[in-house]
Amino acid sequence: MPQYVSWWWQVMNTNKHDLTSPVLVTVFVLIGAAILWYRSTLSSKLPPGPRNLPIVGYLPFLGPNLHTEFTNMAHTYGPIFKIWLGSKLYVVINTPELAKTVVRDQDETFANRSLTVAASVLTYGGQDIVWSNNNSSWRNLRKILVHEVLSNKNLEASRFLRRDEVRKTIKDVYSKIGTKIDIKEISFVTIANVLTSMVWGKDAHLGDEFQMVASKIVEMFGRPNLSDFFPFLTWFDLQGVKRETKRHVKNLDRIFTSMIDDRIKSNSEGVTIGHEGKKDLLQILLELKDQKDTTSLDINNIKALLTDIMLAGTETTTSLIQWAMAEIMQNRNVMERVQEELAEIVGPNNIVEESHLPKLKYLDATIKETLRLHPGVPLLIPRSPSQNCTVGGYTIPKGCTVFLNVWAIFRDPRYWDNPLEFNPERFLARDETDKYDFKGNNLKFLPFGSGRRLCPGVPLAEKMQMYILASLLHSFDWSLPKGEEHDFSDIFSLALQKIKPLVAIPSQRLTDVSLYM
Repeated sequence: MPQYVSWWWQVMNTNKHDLTSPVLVTVFVLIGAAILWYRSTLSSKLPPGPRNLPIVGYLPFLGPNLHTEFTNMAHTYGPIFKIWLGSKLYVVINTPELAKTVVRDQDETFANRSLTVAASVLTYGGQDIVWSNNNSSWRNLRKILVHEVLSNKNLEASRFLRRDEVRKTIKDVYSKIGTKIDIKEISFVTIANVLTSMVWGKDAHLGDEFQMVASKIVEMFGRPNLSDFFPFLTWFDLQGVKRETKRHVKNLDRIFTSMIDDRIKSNSEGVTIGHEGKKDLLQILLELKDQKDTTSLDINNIKALLTDIMLAGTETTTSLIQWAMAEIMQNRNVMERVQEELAEIVGPNNIVEESHLPKLKYLDATIKETLRLHPGVPLLIPRSPSQNCTVGGYTIPKGCTVFLNVWAIFRDPRYWDNPLEFNPERFLARDETDKYDFKGNNLKFLPFGSGRRLCPGVPLAEKMQMYILASLLHSFDWSLPKGEEHDFSDIFSLALQKIKPLVAIPSQRLTDVSLYM
């Protein structure tokens, strides 16, 4: 209990305004009465949950790591429970059986999102793919991303971009053999360079500036914000989350605006854009924007889509690579098996190519086991029902926030043998009826979601995480700096973050030095 109270106390003491001012006290009293009346009007068939204080609900008792807090609460209140945080009702689902009701049986009903203040600022009011409600604009953006960028044909056409960037990373690591390497940093740079090449062209790299902006935005997403729990406080922005997020997004917007303006100017001057006649994503989006008769795409939609690609694409994959490297290094038998497979499939006198990836079954299983223990988004992106509905016999009111607690599902002994053990073999030798993939077909394993809100970036993420890990592990042996031990502590944020970044020392593994050039 003391840790929860200290979190609440910290929130209260980071306010930019005095919560005891007469105006705010009066507002709180009036809103508190409204909250109590609202709660009393709801059906008695709401899911069970903890007792709440009159106005703030359960807020003073909730720790910052929601994935572990909610999992512990499920042990007390069952597979589905409610929790009042301020004036907002949250419902947490903790089993695949109930998740099926949300992502399949009533997928369309639960296809809307519940925007936080930070998310609204970042996405120009929910005009992107991740946070937009289920509407025609969202369907249009998703169609563009899936068919114009992430189709098998387009991913194959951009293969040379991924190869070039991964080879640059291997060369860079080789130049630093025997020294400390920040795994998160090299992964982030590699992925960001691939994405910017696909979006803006082969020579467009955002570099350190984007990495700094991205880290700040992710930090804002992980910060508890009173305005999310008491929407009437949004105008006051007591903790400055909205102002600070706007400041970081302004920097991101400046980067995007510069890129877009440069491209519009190049187009007006008749400059040929693309590689070998292939248009990049920005060119495609600008041409679609000008086709007023076929699309409602505008500049804010374009910027919001670019934000999704660049932020979600870098953060979740970078997080996965760092966790996977930590687990592989911790489990030497896993490291040996991964490298034996690489030696067999790739060969000791060759470099990893994307054509090798489908044959690396054990590495694939290792990545899946990493996502099981360290899911990138442990509660997935929250959903919000568009009408009153029923889940597990309980009433789920329209407009509430629904979390799918995949962290709990992935560590539940009813579905996984020895769930806290890192064991990639659990994903091998499965028959077709029990196949695990990244499409959410098996609801015991849905790290990227399921149904119509399945992450559309899965095909590219799957290639990138596999390619980078295979290349790092085939080219180098890895060890911790002398005297250091692995720390698997995490913190809840936009992507599940490793509190202590993984720093490792590479040593040469291949005898042919030319393979590092």
